Amino acid sequence: MGKTSSYLSSHHQSFINLQKMFFVATAPKEGFINLSPKGMGGFKIMDKKTVIWLNLTGSGNETAAHLIED
Repeated sequence: MGKTSSYLSSHHQSFINLQKMFFVATAPKEGFINLSPKGMGGFKIMDKKTVIWLNLTGSGNETAAHLIED
């Protein structure tokens, strides 16, 4: 079973910083799930409770469309 945490420990941060790729998944209220690989240094840890990522558009920006909807 997975564990939950309310913050990113230094161990989590070290592990995340070693990754070359990550995935973002979003879904509309009705329709298809969009799962996109991300990379190119677009994921940053700001502090132990905040992360940001650069959301580049591709053939369509499904992630932004799903966030606007809900």
